[in-house]
Amino acid sequence: MKRTVLILACMFMAGIACADNHWVGTWGTAPQLVEPHNNPPSPGLGNNSLRQIVQVSIGGEKVRLKLTNEFSTGATEIKGVELALAKTSGSSAEIDETSTVSLTFDGKAGVTMPAKGKAVSDPVNFKIGPRENVAITIHYGSASSTSVSGHPGSRTTSYLKSGNTTDFSGAVTTDHWYNILTLEVEAPEKAGAVAILGNSITDGRGSTTNQQNRWADVLSRRLLANEPTKQVGVLNMGIGGNCVLGGGLGPTGASRYQRDLLGQEGVKWIILFEAVNDLGGAQNGVQTANRIKDVYKQIIREAHQKGIYVFGATITPFKGNGYYSADHEKGRSTLNNWIRTTKMLDGVIDFDEAVRDPQNPEAMQSEFLFENDWLHLNAKGYETMGGCIDLDLFTKTDPLAADDEEDPGYEDAVWIEAEGMRTNTVGTAFQLVEDASVSGGKYLKTVKQTTPAPTDSACMLKADFTVKNAGTYYIYARVLCPTWDDDSYFVSIDGPLNDYIANGLQTNSWDWKELYNSSLSTGQHRLTIGGREDGACIDKICITTNATPPAGMGGTPTDIGRLFAKHLPVASVDTYTMSGIRQTAHRHGPYIEVERADDGSIVSRKLILR
Repeated sequence: MKRTVLILACMFMAGIACADNHWVGTWGTAPQLVEPHNNPPSPGLGNNSLRQIVQVSIGGEKVRLKLTNEFSTGATEIKGVELALAKTSGSSAEIDETSTVSLTFDGKAGVTMPAKGKAVSDPVNFKIGPRENVAITIHYGSASSTSVSGHPGSRTTSYLKSGNTTDFSGAVTTDHWYNILTLEVEAPEKAGAVAILGNSITDGRGSTTNQQNRWADVLSRRLLANEPTKQVGVLNMGIGGNCVLGGGLGPTGASRYQRDLLGQEGVKWIILFEAVNDLGGAQNGVQTANRIKDVYKQIIREAHQKGIYVFGATITPFKGNGYYSADHEKGRSTLNNWIRTTKMLDGVIDFDEAVRDPQNPEAMQSEFLFENDWLHLNAKGYETMGGCIDLDLFTKTDPLAADDEEDPGYEDAVWIEAEGMRTNTVGTAFQLVEDASVSGGKYLKTVKQTTPAPTDSACMLKADFTVKNAGTYYIYARVLCPTWDDDSYFVSIDGPLNDYIANGLQTNSWDWKELYNSSLSTGQHRLTIGGREDGACIDKICITTNATPPAGMGGTPTDIGRLFAKHLPVASVDTYTMSGIRQTAHRHGPYIEVERADDGSIVSRKLILR
């Protein structure tokens, strides 16, 4: 009976007396499909043993390990895993034998991860101190050495030995991690982790192998030495060669942030510091910066929904590197200016200011250069980066920052997702493409060459919209038209589709282009867009009186309701609030419009105006 009462008391007082099940990541790495030249060396993983060293951030007395097979095409069999305190931070395979504990997985010594699968060990008592080195020894059964999930940029030596063994004398060495994902500790409720989205500068290219002196390591040591932040773990989610938007190595930042940031245990803070590879390969620096801003904004919104603070770190200079051009520098400046001024971020870390050359601010200080590539920093540079971060950011109790920004000049604009103009009968000839980096996560691609103007609704996109005030209106579209022969659409407002061709929309990245402008009277109008050249992509529409095209992903889409089978003249429009009370000021929604057409029919639809 006493035991039952105790359990019930713990249930009712969860988070107070029994808050001993709060897991926080103390070490982690971002996995990818390992490139062929970084695959495990001979004798390979299959039926052999691998010892890998990690240095944790915060300590604890109970831990669990997560493993990944996410990018492997076949199953990976693990016969056993041990943890032990390592005697070095990677320069040898030596361990404190007396500290060794064996892990179990659902009560069993081994586990087989299916292709694209993961495994989580059972919690085990294992005392580790802050910044202590932990050896993870994996004994493999059947496992591929050519299709491997791992992290190539470990900056830490791993030890591979034939057979099922704990003797790693004479082992083959490799400076990569395989299959390990995160190490978590049971911690007090006030403990939390900061997860960092980054590329090679965060991953540590230029740091010293086996010395754990990346800028994230420097930050971790400072946090631990500071009484108010000594319970803050640091999770380095940098991937060398990674991009936010596309290309590069590993899954893009836009596709992996939910796993690597929001999916981590105990995360209370996020640092966004990834863009240099996108900017260095950009064909239009400002457009690329705006697209990265859009991804950042999405991350911020989702993080705020979980109560997580998000800090932006300015992009370090790279003049002198092959990435540099005046256009690329303009993109870096655009992104950094936004990071410094936006009201959406909860804080700013100004790496650019910390490492740039005061006499040549587009380049970093020469004393920080790694191999004179003018992009990556050496250990001294990383010490400076980790040392410039205000630790008070991690003691914030302020309300979360804004989830969106005002878009000056577009307060009354109508925003339409292109995919929302495609129905079961209209626009079906347009290919619907899913892409996490675009507005709404989807866009439409023209797949049929159509000349003259199409008459089939399958090759058209239609939307009805209402003009409250007569004037000149501009129709902008967020498009991607890579070549001169896939950069046009037929466009009309209230008229035949073949009246006008919007041509010359060519752009190598998503950008807003003007499709049409016209003087419109008060009342309802119909926008029709017809496919003309295959390969043209369209993401979003903006209808506005602003003569300047929007930037980024634009504003919140307007719910334009259903598309009408035929365009009827509107005799009157009555507007009501959702509760049925008449609304006379239409600037903000939501509200209900009831349209009474000349033929007596009534159509009701919900609209949401900014």
